[in-house]
Amino acid sequence: MKAIEIRNKYLNFFKNNGHSIIPSAPLIPENDPSVLFTTAGMQPLVPYLLGEKHPSGTRLTDYQKCVRTNDIDEVGDNRHLTYFEMLGNWSLGDYFKEESIKMSFDFLTKELQIPVEKLSVTVFAGDEDCPRDNLAAECWKKAGIPEGHIYYYGKDDNWWIAGEEGPCGPDTEMYYDTGKTPCGPNCQPNCDCGKYVEIWNNVFMEYFKSKDGKYTKLSQQNVDTGLGLERMAMLLQGKETPFDTEIFKPIMDKLLELEKVDIIESRRIIAEHLRSSMMIISDGGRPSNVDRGYVLRRLIRRMVRHLNKLQIDLQEIANLIDINIDNLKEMYPELTKNREIIKSVIIEEKNKFVKTLTHGEKEFQKEMNNTKQQGKNIIDGKVVFKLYDTYGFPPEVTKELAEENNMEVDMKKFEELFKEHQEKSRVGSEQKFKGGLAEQNEITISYHTATHLLNAALKVVVGPDVHQKGSNITTERMRFDFSCDHKLTDEEKKQVEDLVNDWIKQGLDVTIEEMKKEDAIKSGAECMFIEKYPDIVTVYSIGNVSKELCGGPHVKNTRELGTFKIKKEEASSAGVRRIKAILEK
Repeated sequence: MKAIEIRNKYLNFFKNNGHSIIPSAPLIPENDPSVLFTTAGMQPLVPYLLGEKHPSGTRLTDYQKCVRTNDIDEVGDNRHLTYFEMLGNWSLGDYFKEESIKMSFDFLTKELQIPVEKLSVTVFAGDEDCPRDNLAAECWKKAGIPEGHIYYYGKDDNWWIAGEEGPCGPDTEMYYDTGKTPCGPNCQPNCDCGKYVEIWNNVFMEYFKSKDGKYTKLSQQNVDTGLGLERMAMLLQGKETPFDTEIFKPIMDKLLELEKVDIIESRRIIAEHLRSSMMIISDGGRPSNVDRGYVLRRLIRRMVRHLNKLQIDLQEIANLIDINIDNLKEMYPELTKNREIIKSVIIEEKNKFVKTLTHGEKEFQKEMNNTKQQGKNIIDGKVVFKLYDTYGFPPEVTKELAEENNMEVDMKKFEELFKEHQEKSRVGSEQKFKGGLAEQNEITISYHTATHLLNAALKVVVGPDVHQKGSNITTERMRFDFSCDHKLTDEEKKQVEDLVNDWIKQGLDVTIEEMKKEDAIKSGAECMFIEKYPDIVTVYSIGNVSKELCGGPHVKNTRELGTFKIKKEEASSAGVRRIKAILEK
């Protein structure tokens, strides 16, 4: 069964069970400080999981484009992907465990026709905080899962929470038995031996964890599920890896045809990173040296490195992009629309990286000469890491150049430094982008509302053609990207600041309306990514000053915001400026 068929079956199944199909949110999150990219289906639905009313109702389903960056360096093996598609269904205070589990079972066994004996499930075992989830286990038995295929695990395996406090609860996970020989007599779904593969996860948000560690029952109980499309397609097609499915086969075949050196890991890296880069660019991402722009730059450059390893002419990149678009256009029509932008961004970044490689080779020559002058034959691992970290020079290229000059490289030292660097990056990323429901609080809600006022003020001061291009909000500040072809003057910045503060002082009410999407646009409501919104939308108005399609949440009146201050105005990318601002209460 092809991936597109699985997706369509999923959406139609839940539509027939009373769910509204909502569009995938873009990969570039709107007003979400928690992550660089959209990482899960629940992420764009945070306000509604917290109690806001969704215009499409209390039963929702969608496919969500996702990017996760922690495992970029693992791509190349038989399973890791940076970009993937998550299928999901949600109950916003509607159905709960019994109906959720019954629908999951029916979809797997009836729609996908997976034999019951191939399925195992896990549920929460209980601890001193919360009891064993006997209800979920009973629901699985009632649905048709035999008791011997139900396993009980603790919080590390079967519990979900975002951050240290907030909505949380047990989850139940579904596993597919690949038929591989078990690793031993105690082989279970939580083994890493490959016999069991997780295919779906249903999270039951029924508790709230407070800062002091106490758990209380939530008044609105939600269900949040996620099923990985690529993994399911791989399993149902009996393939060993996602790269063997139709999603990747045309590009993998072309790379095999073009390559002069046969390295399967490099083919996988090129295929995966090219698809990921194309999806990010199509949703508005651009390469840079910070945050998500740096991730995109890294993906493209890693892809180029491996094209070089396979000795494939870099002029083939445009052709590889066309092959990918033609293969994926049914799943992602936006790729066809953005074909030329995707090509220009990737090729421009490729050209920059080729220059980096040239510069890196010069730096290598200097370091190699220094090493020789010291009477040594081994290039220090610190040098290899410096070339990588400072110049973006790939360590394998350093190693190859050293070998050509009859020298060795201390790769062990490099690996130590690289792992240390990875760990620091991962910890920093976790601190900066903690993620989830816990980030929605009084401060971030105020900043969210302030972005609407800033957008409106820029339209007055700079011109009506100003449009929001992105934002990032933390508890410390707001960051707002907008279309503009010039650096703001001090006078313009002061006018914007004064205008926002004047609207705050006026005590303008923030009102909410639900209407058809086309009516909202006709009424003058502004929005980013119009295609991401469902047919019925939520429109937030701030007095007569601002009117935008948005998911919320917002303050009730502008007096709640405090004093608005612009701290910095700078370039973000070509034709896009960035304002960093704070609210002082």
